[in-house]
Parts: sequence; structure tokens; C-alpha cells
Amino acid sequence: MKFRALLRSSAALWTAPVWVGIVAFYFFYALHLQDPYEEVITGPLWAAQQVAFALEYFYAFAYAITLGLATWEGGRLKRDGVWELAPSRARWRVAGQALAPAVGAGWAILLLPVGMRLVETRLLPTPTAVLPLLMGVGIVCAYAVVGCVLGHLAPRVIAAPFGAVAAFYVISKTSAYSDPLWPRHVSGQLSTSIAFGEYYSAPTVLLPFLVAATVAAAVAAWWSRGSRRIPLRFLGTTAALTTLVLSAQTASGWGVVDGPVSAGHATARCVGAAPKVCMAEAGGAVERLDDVRSEVVGSLEKLRAAGVDVTVPSTVTDGLLYERTRTRPRSTASTWWLPLTAQAETAGPGGRIAGIRYAVLLSSVTFPCSFPATITSDAPTAWIINRDAAMLWAAYTVDAQDPYLRWRSGEYAQFANGPEVLAKVKERAEKGRALPTAAQRTAWFEQEKAKACRDMPKRPSGGPAAIGPQGEDS
Repeated sequence: MKFRALLRSSAALWTAPVWVGIVAFYFFYALHLQDPYEEVITGPLWAAQQVAFALEYFYAFAYAITLGLATWEGGRLKRDGVWELAPSRARWRVAGQALAPAVGAGWAILLLPVGMRLVETRLLPTPTAVLPLLMGVGIVCAYAVVGCVLGHLAPRVIAAPFGAVAAFYVISKTSAYSDPLWPRHVSGQLSTSIAFGEYYSAPTVLLPFLVAATVAAAVAAWWSRGSRRIPLRFLGTTAALTTLVLSAQTASGWGVVDGPVSAGHATARCVGAAPKVCMAEAGGAVERLDDVRSEVVGSLEKLRAAGVDVTVPSTVTDGLLYERTRTRPRSTASTWWLPLTAQAETAGPGGRIAGIRYAVLLSSVTFPCSFPATITSDAPTAWIINRDAAMLWAAYTVDAQDPYLRWRSGEYAQFANGPEVLAKVKERAEKGRALPTAAQRTAWFEQEKAKACRDMPKRPSGGPAAIGPQGEDS
């Protein structure tokens, strides 16, 4: 049968308004519900991330509609007695020709949103960016095989819609599974998120494809005919069960939305030396790279001029290059990872970037002891006034007091005497700033740091959190 005649008689053509409408609705409404068009195109833009976003709503639709259409076509092959009319032709060739429109519909449901998203963001696809798309089109073929066999086993009028609805429900609901965890990662609907500079590692996209492919192969083996059908059925079933068990064991060790990814692949643009400052090329704020470096260098110079012992790093790198903290290298004395793009985007055109100065402050000022990462309401907090007064003094030095006070005020809010804490911190910082000479101000700063470490309790104790007399001058 010629392809044009095959297409005209296929259910994929007369159901096209349904699945094309689904693609249009979810792309233009659901896909932009959280991120309006203006926010999407401003960045940061990363092709692999945008492909993952575009496919998020469409995996289950593609598989379900392919299964339904393939079931319908398989039932029609049985009804028309195709195998008796052409007994010498290979079954896979006849079925492949009949299923081509169904497979094409499934591919279109995946390809259309990806293509529109890349056009929308003006991004070029890369081989690593389209890995989830390739996984999806492979799984579509597997569902077509299963659907064709299902159409031979059950009445197509019942099996086609029932199979499509069941497949959509099962696949879409796997994203809610937490116990067991592995269905989220092997169902073909990727629940692993992609951050800027990342792409899916091979196991993340291979496991769902292998599971679908081996199950389809086992189903096809049971449908096969000929003298070798018994060994083929045994081999296919064994391969499918083995693949499913091994995949489930592997995926059970992954996080809820954190399958294996490879990070740090975005390109950076750098300027200057000692420190060299680098920002993400596609982050959306790289045009402010010179301004960002000026803020970094200026803040370091002001701190050193004020007597703060600062080790100037050789490189200051944009944290966006490793957007997720768990994949980002830790900052060292020679290399700092700071949120350069994130902070540069918050400042207006031509405006100073207070967030950059604030980030430099937090990386520059060190204490001779370690403090808790957060303050809990049941922890003693006598040391907080001394520590925060010293930090606020340094923040005034680089004109970063506003973001620092906003951060600390949020943590003080959990204490009953939070406003008094904030007032005391400001009072002590002003006292340090009011000292007559630079040497006195520096000495005061070092004393505050030493007091904070001296007064910090060695172990937490119970009771309500409040600032006691240890925060006073001694």
C-alpha cells in the first residue's frame, strides 16, 4: 500500500485534531503557566534544560496515543485477514508499514513541543540536549509494538481507548511515587530535573528505553510464529524480566527527582587577572561582566584598606555554571564560587550590584572558629551580637549593609526579642565605625570576632533563645 493511501486510512490522521490540540494546549498554556514568555527568553538559557522542560508534559500523551493508535491498526490487520492474504511476507514488515502513522503521531507529540521551545528560545539543539527526546522516540516504537499485539488479542473498539487511558494514567502517576521509587525513573517519563549547564547521564535515559524495548521484544516474541517461537518466547521473557529487575535495583538508589546528571558543561567568559572573574556565557547577564569584576575588585580593595585580612582569590567563578549546590565544587582560597549572574540580574541597567559586594563580603570575612549554618530558636545565641556586629561593620565598608541586614533580620524574627537583637547589633557596629582611627576600628573588628568565638557555646542547650549579657561589651 502506498504511504499516501496508508495515511488516509490510518486512525492517526482522523485523530490528529485531538493530539495536535493537546500539544497546542499544553505548550501555550501549561508550559508557560509558571514561566511567562518574557521570563523564558531572558535566560539563563540552556538547550538541554529547555528540551527537558518542553517534554515534561508530553511523555505520557505520546506513549498513550501511540498505544491506542497501534492497537486500532493491529485490530484492523486482524479484521482484514492480512496475514492470510500475504502469508509469505514477514510479519514485522507488514506490521511496520501499518504502524508507521501511529509511530509518526507519537514522534510528532514529542518533536513539536521541543521544536517550538527551541525556536522560542533561539537555541540550537546539541546531541546531549536531545538525549531525552531520543529516549522518547525509542519508547514510542516499543509502545507501537505492544499496541499492535494487543489489537490482535482483544477487540480494538474496547482495547484501543482502554489501553490508551490506562497507559496515560500509569505513566503520568509514576511522578508521584516515592515508595517504591524506581517506577519514577524507568517509566519513560523522566522525573529528574536538569539545571543550567547539565545534561542527562547515560543511565538516566537508557534505563527507561531498555525496559520498554525488552518488554516490547518479549511481547513480539510471544506473537511470533514459526519453528523457533518457543526459544524466542523464553529468551524474550527472560531478557525483559532481567532488565526490569536490574533497572529497578539501579534506579532505587537514585533520589526522588535526582537521577544521574553530568554538570559543568556551560561555557564561561572571563576577564581580568588576580582575580580573574568568569560568568556564564548564556546566563543572560554576561554583558555586565566588567561591572561585576569592578564590584569584586573594589570590594576586596576596600576590605583590605580597612584592615580586614583578605586573601585575594585567583579566580572568582559564576555559581550558575554549577547551578545546583550539590554538583558545585567547593570554594577554596584560590577559587571562589559566587552567584554572579543571579546578583547581576537583580540590579537595574547601569546600577551598582549590591549583591556582588555582599557575596564577596561573605567569602572574605573569616572567623577563627566555625558557627552554625542557621540559628535555631532553641539554641543559645549570646555570641550572635558580637559576630553580627563585626560582619555589619565589614558590610558597611563595602556598602553591602542593606542585603546583610535583610538576611539577618529574617533569622532574628524567630526570637521573641528579635527587634532588640537587631538594634543591639546596629548599635555595636556604629560604635566600631565611630572610632577615631583606622587602626582602632580594625582592632575593634578583630576583638568582636574573638568575642564571638569565645562566647559561642560548645554544645546546644534547651530553653528559649534570647540574647544575654554575654553580648555586651566586656
